[in-house]
Amino acid sequence: MWFYPVKSAALGLDGGTLDYVRFGTGHKTLILLPGLGLRGVKGAGYSLAYLYRLFARDYTVYVLDKRQPLSEHCTLRALAADVAQAMERLCLGPACVFGVSQGGMIAQYLAIDFPHLVEKLVLGVTASRTNRVMEQAINGWIQLADQGDYQGLVLDMFEKMYSPAYLKKYRPLFPLLTRIGKPKDTSRFLTLVKACLTCNTYPELYKIVCPTFVLGGALDSVLTGEASRELSETLRCPLTLYPDLGHGAYEEAKDFNRRIYNFLKQ
Repeated sequence: MWFYPVKSAALGLDGGTLDYVRFGTGHKTLILLPGLGLRGVKGAGYSLAYLYRLFARDYTVYVLDKRQPLSEHCTLRALAADVAQAMERLCLGPACVFGVSQGGMIAQYLAIDFPHLVEKLVLGVTASRTNRVMEQAINGWIQLADQGDYQGLVLDMFEKMYSPAYLKKYRPLFPLLTRIGKPKDTSRFLTLVKACLTCNTYPELYKIVCPTFVLGGALDSVLTGEASRELSETLRCPLTLYPDLGHGAYEEAKDFNRRIYNFLKQ
C-alpha cells in the first residue's frame, strides 16, 4: 500500500516563508529538493507522496520548496542557506539529501556550506557549473517567460527534458498540459531560472566529504550527460548514466528511485 499521511505546511524563515510537504513513517529523514518548475510543492503533496512512495516506509520525507518571497537576484548558494535554516528549525539534520536538477545544484551548496546537515547526498540530472548547452536552454526559457509565452515555454521544456520515445507517446497531450496549472505570473519562475546561472560548485566540490551518488541521462539536452559524468569523476563517487534518456530520467527510468534507495541503505 503506497498511501501515507501527507502534511503540507509553511515554515517561517528570516524574512519570509518556505512551503514543504512531509510524508512517510520512517525513523530516518530524507530531504528532497525538487528542480525548477512553474509551480511549487503547495497542493502537490499527494502526487509527491505517490512518486516517492518507495522511501516512505523507511524515511520521513520532507520535500522543501524555495522561499517566498524570493530576492530578485537570489543565488543557488542563498537558496541552500534557506534549506539549512529550514532543516535546523525543523530539527532534521543530519539527513539524507536528494536534489534533482536545480535541486541538485542547491544540494551541492548545502553539502559544501553545511556539511553537518548532510549524511548522504544524491545528485540527479544536475551540474556543478554552467556550460554552453545549459546557458542556451536557460536563456531560451528566460526569453519565452519575458515574452509571456507560457505555451511556448512549457512545450520547449517538454521537448528538452524527455526522450524521443516519451515525446512520441505523450506529445498529443501537450496542448492540454499547457492549458492547466498555469501560474498567475512567471516572475517567480524567471527569478529561479536566472539563479541557475549562478551554479559554480566545481571549484569547491572537494569540500563534499559525505557518501555521494550521481545519476544522469546521457541525452540530457538541458545540462548534458557530461555534467553528471564530471560530477561523478570529481567527487570520485558512483554514477548511473542512462544511455537512452535525457533530463527527465528521474521520471522515465523505472529503477531511478530504487537505485537511490539501495544507495541510501548501504
